Amino acid sequence: MVYKALFLDIDGTILKPDHTYTESTKDAIRQVKDQGVEVFLATGRPIHEISELAAELTIDSFIGYNGAYALYQKETIVDEPIDAAVIDKFVEIAKENNHEFVMYTNGGNYFSNLDSPIVKLFTEAFQMEHNETYTRAVNHQILGVTVMNVEASQPSLYEFDPAFHLSQVNVKGVENSYDIIRDTVNKGEAITKLLHRINVAKEEAIAFGDGMNDKEMLRAVGEGFAMANAHPDLFQYAKHRTTSVTDSGIYNGLKELGLVK
Repeated sequence: MVYKALFLDIDGTILKPDHTYTESTKDAIRQVKDQGVEVFLATGRPIHEISELAAELTIDSFIGYNGAYALYQKETIVDEPIDAAVIDKFVEIAKENNHEFVMYTNGGNYFSNLDSPIVKLFTEAFQMEHNETYTRAVNHQILGVTVMNVEASQPSLYEFDPAFHLSQVNVKGVENSYDIIRDTVNKGEAITKLLHRINVAKEEAIAFGDGMNDKEMLRAVGEGFAMANAHPDLFQYAKHRTTSVTDSGIYNGLKELGLVK
């Protein structure tokens, strides 16, 4: 099989818990790019927060906000803000239940309370820089939402619309945070649209992930890899299981396919 596209999650897949990546990961990306494979970052993070990493890895195509926005080089392929009325409802639920939240636009991260300890922990965990306090003035621009300080029994509060589900964040220290995912707007749907744009078959694409927000992505490609450190429920969606993010998981997975030396 000649593979033509590679989609990589960031946190827990490229980046280790200390926010660094192994040299083998960078080397593996270089090797597949040299073979003509298109490489994409595919993340729940906003695109404005990943430019430094992208430059280091020489990657210029992205899926951000869990699939709500996608760029192929400089061409916008997906741009799907959440309905403003739904955003207002999410804010109402968060306030009623003492949850914190962050709303992502194409240019900033809008938090419920920047002074909250859980918010500070979250911004440190994801090294977020473009942070502001949420106001309703941006409610029509929201591409993604994460809610924090959510008890295990509470995610269903936000699932009042069957088109939405919550996905637990698979990052140490912020496990009580959940991404709000749309069934029709996710990493997998974005991959399908990008593959159509670049005329690549599903079977010619590869993806690596570790969180439950990666389940659609791993099913949208021919070769889906779950990292050894993945959320336990993710393995059922992956064709392959590779080593952990701290043990060259991307390199070893690509080696299994014969793409790196």
